[in-house]
Formats: sequence, C-alpha cells, structure tokens
Amino acid sequence: MKLEATSITNATAGELLAEGAAAIARGDFAFDLAAVAEVDTAAVALLLEWQRQAAARGGRLLLSGVPADIASLARLYGVGELLDLGEQRGP
Repeated sequence: MKLEATSITNATAGELLAEGAAAIARGDFAFDLAAVAEVDTAAVALLLEWQRQAAARGGRLLLSGVPADIASLARLYGVGELLDLGEQRGP
C-alpha cells in the first residue's frame, strides 16, 4: 500500500490505523511511506501495530521509503530491531 498521507502524528494515527488494517486484511503487507514528511511518536506505535496485525494474519510487514525520523524514534525507544525498516530516506 502506498501511503498517501504526508504526516503520521497523533492527529492522523487513528485514520491511518484503519487504512493500514484494511490493507493488511486484504493481504497487503508492503507499505510505502515515501510521501511521509512529518512524524511524531505515534508513527512508531502505528508501525508496531500494523506489524502485529500482519503477524496475526501470518504475514510480515514490509516497509519502504521510511523517513529517517521514524528510524531515529524507533531506535530512541528501543524498538528499532522490532521493525524491519527496509529502505530509509536520508535526513
């Protein structure tokens, strides 16, 4: 699923959670985050939840175009290794 949202924040996470859950329910475990330019800690929580949902369906969440800010936050909170972040965008 190519995420069209430009931000993953507390304000957008609820809607994005539902959008991602629908994609995962269809069997789409590949998420392209290239359009995302703004994130906060909700982004890490969202990715972890999508990962949990994918695993529950026997799949693995595959991320591409991950903003460096998400990778940085994931490392800061000690969950970087839990997320296979794929290709990461530069600063």
